Amino acid sequence: MSAATHAWLKLPNGPRLAVATLPDSECAALSIHIPAGSRDETSLPQGLAHFVEHMVFKGTASRSASELSLTVENGGGQLNACTAEDHTVYEGRGEADLLPVLTEVLADMVWHASFPEPEIALEREVIGEEITMYRENPADHIGDLISAALWHDHPLGHPISGTSDSIERIDRSRLTEFRDLHHFRDDIVISAAGPFALDDLRKLIEPRLPARFHAAPPRIPFDPVGTPPRQLSDRRETDQLQLALAWHTPGRHHPSRHALRLLSLMLGESASSRLFLELREERGLCYQISTDVTFFTETGAFEIGAGLDPAAREEALHCIFREVRDLTDHGPRADELERSKRLAIAHSKLAFESTAAHAAWIGEGLMDYQEIPSITRWREATHAVTPADVLAAARLVFQDRPHATAEITGP
Repeated sequence: MSAATHAWLKLPNGPRLAVATLPDSECAALSIHIPAGSRDETSLPQGLAHFVEHMVFKGTASRSASELSLTVENGGGQLNACTAEDHTVYEGRGEADLLPVLTEVLADMVWHASFPEPEIALEREVIGEEITMYRENPADHIGDLISAALWHDHPLGHPISGTSDSIERIDRSRLTEFRDLHHFRDDIVISAAGPFALDDLRKLIEPRLPARFHAAPPRIPFDPVGTPPRQLSDRRETDQLQLALAWHTPGRHHPSRHALRLLSLMLGESASSRLFLELREERGLCYQISTDVTFFTETGAFEIGAGLDPAAREEALHCIFREVRDLTDHGPRADELERSKRLAIAHSKLAFESTAAHAAWIGEGLMDYQEIPSITRWREATHAVTPADVLAAARLVFQDRPHATAEITGP
C-alpha cells in the first residue's frame, strides 16, 4: 500500500474531520470517535456508555435495525463499534465506492438513533448474557478484577459492560441523556482512510451533521494519592489460577511512553520476551503469559497476566519479580532492546496494510493529542529509545511502587 497523506480540519462549531489519503487503496474505512466511555459514568449506572453503543444499532427515525445493517452489507461492507474506558468508536468498512453509504448510515446511527423501548428490554438481556459470558470465563474476568484492584472506586476500575445489577437501572431517559451529552460534543473526530481527499469527506459528512454541537463536559481525573493498589481474589470451580499484576504509569503525554511500550515488548509481549521464555519455555509453568501497557490522559497501567497451575504460583511470582527487578536494576540486555524496536515497527507496518488501521490512527491521534501523529516521527522516536531510557522507565513504574494483584483460583 502506498504511503498515506494526512489532513484534518475543525468545522465551525462542529467536530474535527481527518483523512488518510491512500491513492492506491481499493477500500474505505470511516470512523466516528466519541471521546467518552466508561470512565465518564461518574454517578451513573455502570455500563451506560456500552449500552448506548449497543442501542445505536437498534434503529433510527428512518431505518430499522435490519435496514441499517442491510444497507451497508448489500454493498459488501460491514459495521462495528466498541466502547473503551475513555472513548467509543463507530466504524464502517467496505470498498472505496461505498464511502457515501458508510457516511450516511453511520451519521444516521450516531445522531438519530431512536432507542425504541422494546429494543432496550431485549438488549438488556443480550448485554446481561455478555456480562455472564465474560464473568464465567476466568481469562476474561481477570481483566475486570485487576482494573478494580488498580483503580479502586474510580470509574476506570469499573467493568465497561457494567454489572447485572447496574444495567437493570438503565432506562431510555438515561440512554438518551448520555447520548445527547456525548454524541454532540464539539471534540468528536470523524476520520476516514482510502483513495479520497479531505474535501471529499467534508462534502459527504457536512450535510448529515447535527445543527449544533456543544463543549465537552469536564471529566474527573484519577488521583493516586490515597488510593493505593489493592489485592483482590475470586474463588470458583476452576483448575487453573488466573493471575494478574498491575502498576500505575504516567499518562499518554509523558516522555516515557515510547520506552514503556518497548519495555512491555521485551518483558512479555512476544515469544522472545523474558517472561515467555522463562515461565513457558524454560520452566513450563504456563501456556499463556503476557504484558500490556495502557495510557489514558493523566495516568495509565502496566499489566502482567498469566494462566497457571495453582501449585506454580510462588515459582511464577518469583520469576516475574526477578525479571522486573533485573530491568529496574540493570535495564535491557544488549540484544533485546533492538529486537523490541524491530518488533514494534514491524507490527505497525503490518497493521497499516489496513485502511481501518489508518482511520483509527488519525482519529485516535487527533482525539488524544490534538494533532495527527506522524507515523514517521513515531518510528523515529521508537528508534531513539536508549537503554538508559528503558532503565528510567522501569524505575519510574516499578521501583518502590506498590502493585495491584488479582487472582481467580479454585476453592
